[in-house]
Amino acid sequence: MTGTLVIGSGFVGTGVARRLCAAGSPVTLASRGRPTTPPAGYGARWCALDATDTEACGRLLAQVRPERVVLVHGPSDVTWCEAHPAEAERAHVAVADNVASLAPDARIVLISTDNVFDGAAPRNTESTPVSPANAYGRAKRRAEEVLLGTAADAVALRVSLVYGHEPADAGKWLNFFAACAHRLLAGEPVRAPDDHWTTPVAVDDVARVTAALLDAAAPLPPVLHLGGPDRVTRAEWAMTIADALGADRQLVEPVPKARTRYASRPRNACLASELTATLPGLAGLRVRGIDAAARALAADFGPVTRPPAPARDRG
Repeated sequence: MTGTLVIGSGFVGTGVARRLCAAGSPVTLASRGRPTTPPAGYGARWCALDATDTEACGRLLAQVRPERVVLVHGPSDVTWCEAHPAEAERAHVAVADNVASLAPDARIVLISTDNVFDGAAPRNTESTPVSPANAYGRAKRRAEEVLLGTAADAVALRVSLVYGHEPADAGKWLNFFAACAHRLLAGEPVRAPDDHWTTPVAVDDVARVTAALLDAAAPLPPVLHLGGPDRVTRAEWAMTIADALGADRQLVEPVPKARTRYASRPRNACLASELTATLPGLAGLRVRGIDAAARALAADFGPVTRPPAPARDRG
């Protein structure tokens, strides 16, 4: 068996697997827990895997023999990582080390993060010195170092805030767009930082770029950045989402980052690339802005639920 192995079946991992399957590539999705969306529905197969377990990882790699591996693994809840820094780092580093050591001939793409920067610069390019803002950023940075120091054909793709559709019954929404959309549609308030800037990128665009990197014939640079074209605060973005949905933008309450779950995030979580336009196969890829993407996604979230108007006194 050959093809692509995607380790991690969360929001980004399933988005990447779906894209690769649509292009006709055999895809195996591996994770500790069963994916919420059955992979068979879009052509992938799923295997249970604790990728921090070297022996288990070796058995699966020997069975699948992947030509390409995408790593979207490890705890990604920034708040949880802040409370469990050593455990977060062990998980991220162990998987990168296992795959780099056990799949020496595969092309490996590690999905990394904008949290490897401290937020001092308004935008961060591949040449900006790293200085992780939090425990999640430190864990991802160590995973980058281990992977790039061991694997012969690997790239760390640092992505900005990823967003897309998730159903209302998903339980815990994994991206800011979906969380905002479902609350706004229900007429619920959204508290969003007005001092936390990001360059949001749609999950479909992350999947397109990842697929292009897997297919690229030329040697890849060790690090690439992927961010959207718009630099916005989360509060501005939430209002854009409200406008696209036809919801009341007055439901968005701008608040300081320090008063939210985003307190440990870098002030400027913004990414730009100096290299993408120079790479064959990637130069023509265009990443959508938040207005166009929000309008395209709006139909997936359903109609606004508005409270009933007060009854009129007909005298």
